[in-house]
Amino acid sequence: MSEPMIPLCVAVLTISDTRDEKTDRSGQGLVERLTTAGHVLHDKRIVPDDVYRIRAVVAGWIADPDVQVILTTGGTGFTGRDSTPEAVSVLLDKQIEGFGELFRHLSWQEIGSSTVQSRCLGGLANATVVFCLPGSTGACRTAWDGILAEQLDSRHKPCNFANLVIPERGQHG
Repeated sequence: MSEPMIPLCVAVLTISDTRDEKTDRSGQGLVERLTTAGHVLHDKRIVPDDVYRIRAVVAGWIADPDVQVILTTGGTGFTGRDSTPEAVSVLLDKQIEGFGELFRHLSWQEIGSSTVQSRCLGGLANATVVFCLPGSTGACRTAWDGILAEQLDSRHKPCNFANLVIPERGQHG
């Protein structure tokens, strides 16, 4: 008999100078995927691409014991005001190096060498897993379908990030 999936409490942050709730397709796509997978949306916000505003929201969620996963979308490129990695990386206790590597590998199959401009990242902070994704809906779909759906599923073997953020399991690895 298989064990049930343990839903995680997820916060979604869209980083954009131009999007609002009506035009935020990437953030809404992440919400749809996470809720369809059985997880719970804790909060969803949109902030401009500003290091300190991004950092304030993410730090607040990291400090919130109810938030187990933070997904950001946007601000991971090299153009203009892209500053998500600078805002978030200083908040992380540990970086998940393989996340960005695997994302770029999967993305290579879709957009070729343009994937080198993605500075997406993942990490762990205060028993909260944080993933910073590019702003395109295609990139969010690639990250969720190719990595996050399994890694946020407590049943995925041999290991997953869900078991690190579930309080009664996190201490056992």
